Amino acid sequence: MRLELSTIGSVAGAMAQEVAAAEAAMSRAVSEASEGLKGELRSQITQAGLGARLARTWRSRVFPDGRDSITAAGLVWSKAPGIIQMHDLGVVIRSRSGVFLAIPTPAAGRYGDGGRRITPGLWERRHGQRLRFVYRRGAASLLVAQMRARTGQRGGFAPASASALRSGRGLVSVPIFILVPQVTLRKRLDVAGASVRWRDRLAELAVRRWGDGLQAAPSGSDPARR
Repeated sequence: MRLELSTIGSVAGAMAQEVAAAEAAMSRAVSEASEGLKGELRSQITQAGLGARLARTWRSRVFPDGRDSITAAGLVWSKAPGIIQMHDLGVVIRSRSGVFLAIPTPAAGRYGDGGRRITPGLWERRHGQRLRFVYRRGAASLLVAQMRARTGQRGGFAPASASALRSGRGLVSVPIFILVPQVTLRKRLDVAGASVRWRDRLAELAVRRWGDGLQAAPSGSDPARR
């Protein structure tokens, strides 16, 4: 009995095609997992009521740039890591001075000078008026200011003029900051859990993308052109 063995096509070409398919599969799988993780983390934030602006701080990127690689890696990060960490771990926030945290009311406005977060000191410099401390037993204390009530549909309060402050006519005491000894933020996010879920799906995604690539590429095609 005589046996003959022959090959159809190039072994080197077939191996190159397999390597290219593996590189493409891993890159696409890593990209899909990175996008999936970013999407889940963004959803966690919006569902927790923390707002779309914070959700959009999540970013993702796949390395290496511009080419497929069997060692592709994905990076998912937030541009607001401190805020994310507080809601991910659950923390107790206390004043740096050890006395009170000043929580602004709507009457305080959102920002101080230069877009900085409003604080009692910034509010006083901006409005030229000292805030008055009001102690309340069994409730949060306040920092209040004398302000003028707006009339008409706009409503709300407006800063009082110097003459109005001297006379006191037409002014009311408005809470500007609520003073509390500390604030407890409960855990509202699960960053580690989401990361593990998408990490565990990576092998499944790679196998699926590899199969898709092999089915799409006809025998003998040039992998560099796919």
